[in-house]
Amino acid sequence: MHRDDQMTPNERLSAFMTGKPMDRILAMPVVCSMSGSALGMTHREKRSTAFNEAMAQVACYERFGNDLTIIDYGLHGVGAALGSVMSDPEDAVPAILKYVLEDLNDVDQLDMSKLELKNDKKLQLHVEATKILIDKVGKEVPTGVLISGPFTAASSIFKVENLLRATRKNPDKVHQLIHFCNEGLKMIYREFIKEGAIILLCDPIASGTILHRKQYLEFVLPYAVDLMKDIHNAKGMVCYHICGDTRAIVGDMVQSGCDMISIDNRVDLTYTKEVVGNKVPILGNVDPVEVLYLGNTNDVDLAVKNCIQKAYDSPCGYILASGCDLSGNIPLENIDQFMASARKYGKGPLDPKNFI
Repeated sequence: MHRDDQMTPNERLSAFMTGKPMDRILAMPVVCSMSGSALGMTHREKRSTAFNEAMAQVACYERFGNDLTIIDYGLHGVGAALGSVMSDPEDAVPAILKYVLEDLNDVDQLDMSKLELKNDKKLQLHVEATKILIDKVGKEVPTGVLISGPFTAASSIFKVENLLRATRKNPDKVHQLIHFCNEGLKMIYREFIKEGAIILLCDPIASGTILHRKQYLEFVLPYAVDLMKDIHNAKGMVCYHICGDTRAIVGDMVQSGCDMISIDNRVDLTYTKEVVGNKVPILGNVDPVEVLYLGNTNDVDLAVKNCIQKAYDSPCGYILASGCDLSGNIPLENIDQFMASARKYGKGPLDPKNFI
């Protein structure tokens, strides 16, 4: 437990979920892609072994006292397991170089067995990292797994611009591809849920910046609803995040059945609070780039204060978080400040006089 806290993150989350008093607000900077820097490792070093991935998260928790550790299955894991060719940069997230599916009409040829734990070495690595991490710090802090949603998983198999074009020209095949991804994700999610991890379902290609609401309702939401049911049947918990401008679909996202909703910094928290109402807790949404990457500690302090001021009284509860995953060479002192400001403005019981 962090020296400046009176509760462990597990105790704090349990109190949050049951409406009991907390020492401070829950604070979850998404220290995922950049976590290796807490141990002086490059991104490639961090992702090279299960032990490295787990220990990077342990180092973040020991330094920051953040309320969630995160294993990075990632957004391209489904495509990579099926045969999409990935880059291997030293200090960045791998990108897709060649898509396994070049013709959408060949979707029938995709092999679901490649997504099974016994056949996917990367999935084995991330599951093992989850086990190590929970063994190391699981008694104090919950572990989440950042993993793609169905539409983004489809875009790791079939090129994004072609997928978007096909929603108009070949919608039946798009549905077939997304259904395939959904069934594969159910299987993958369950491997992490068995280990005790929370699912952090991230579907950035479903963003309102990319899709119209009509497309979201047809090609994303029905599959998200199906996924959420399966997660809950497996006794899992899920936080739903879509990057970018989701103002038009925030209310629809809640209808997915998620346990919590995470909001990008592009969407105002006051607006989100009004739309979401008393349905689910809200997470968000300190700007990961302009504030946490490019800003200074004063910028971070003000951003944290503003977020808490806007959302502290959300009917189902509010969790302070970054608007998205933190990547690149984030100044670690900015994450220190994120947590220090959470402890200052979010000290329990919450008092508006502390941040107005």
